[in-house]
Amino acid sequence: MPLAIIPWFELPSASLGPFTLQSFGVLSALGILAAVQLSARGAKQLGKDPQVILDFAVVGVLAGVVVGHLAHLFFYHPEELQDPLRIFKFWEGLSSMGGLAGGMIAAAVYFRRKRVRFTAYADAFALGVAPGWGIARVGCFTVHDHPGRLTDFFLAVRFPDGPRHDLGLYEAILLLALGAVLWALHRRDVLRGRLLPLLALVYGIGRFLLDFLRATDVSYADARHLGLTFAQYFAVALVAYAAWGFTRRTSDEERVRVSTGVGRR
Repeated sequence: MPLAIIPWFELPSASLGPFTLQSFGVLSALGILAAVQLSARGAKQLGKDPQVILDFAVVGVLAGVVVGHLAHLFFYHPEELQDPLRIFKFWEGLSSMGGLAGGMIAAAVYFRRKRVRFTAYADAFALGVAPGWGIARVGCFTVHDHPGRLTDFFLAVRFPDGPRHDLGLYEAILLLALGAVLWALHRRDVLRGRLLPLLALVYGIGRFLLDFLRATDVSYADARHLGLTFAQYFAVALVAYAAWGFTRRTSDEERVRVSTGVGRR
């Protein structure tokens, strides 16, 4: 098997009392900060109040951490529940898809209670989430915590036991590229009101397919449920949301045309 193009590397970490500061944590924090700031900028450019994004950010992040940790324990590594105290160690094990689910639940509750239409800010969220999540995935790549199957693919990483797909790298590429496309569409005022469904569609399909490359022959392999990972089931839900988002937007536009008489002969 040919050598991988990307050599194995490990970045140094620092101990801060009971906590260990790693590149993953630093880049995840930077990704969250970037997501919030870019979403707020997008909201302002769309004529919306960016403070709504900033106020929601704290609630969304907290919900994401809690649900992301619980998803990690219950759906990826239930064996860790042998120690019940792991439930309270939110800094040990996070699922990105679980975090996304937590953020979505928080958004549904928060925007309803504030009586603000979430759909009015959906594009702004898409503009921030994609690049922010991409930065966080770079953090995953730096610690190689998403090993894939053995391969001779040219983007493989030379893991200690041989070249493997590194799904953190692949997702970082996908999300950062998606972020660039979404901002380009936004600047050209193309697909307004559909950017979040577009993100959900492309990432959902991409993540569903990428998880088939996830390693099953490592000691800390993610659990499968009927042959699929939790992320793959959630990816299907994202595609369903995308279909609903595109359909709903089209229906709304048709109602506007009818009510205003546009297109009548």
